Amino acid sequence: MIPIVLFIDTKTNQYYLQVKGLVKASIESHEKELISIRLKVFFLSFYFYPLRNIGISNNKRLLKSRGNKKKIGKRMDLEKGLRMLKSFKVKRFLFDIDTGDCILNAKLYPLFAMLNYHVGGFSVNFEGRNRVELHIYSRPIYLIKSFMNL
Repeated sequence: MIPIVLFIDTKTNQYYLQVKGLVKASIESHEKELISIRLKVFFLSFYFYPLRNIGISNNKRLLKSRGNKKKIGKRMDLEKGLRMLKSFKVKRFLFDIDTGDCILNAKLYPLFAMLNYHVGGFSVNFEGRNRVELHIYSRPIYLIKSFMNL
């Protein structure tokens, strides 16, 4: 089946969620609106500006309407959410950081070395580079199985 891909790369400023061959939603920077969401469906492209026309009065109405509802079955939602997260596979993970404080970098170095031994993808540098790269994917069948109790 068609894979679902989430890609985040802070070095190249690429952030997108994609259903291969069907839909791709990417977050891009915009001069006036700060961010824009580009939705590409087959061969058509649409732009949305989520921060446009946000009013304070709308937020107050939302907060008042949400306050009266009680949530039932919170534990089941948490379990389903965890199963859904486990259905995703990490294809590439890289976390390269420089805090700007050489003492803190030196303290993080052994921690990241231990994490590299077990997980991989962590590094501390002393050169001012900060980078996060995350590439995960799943297939719809894995997501459907995560909601079923098998």
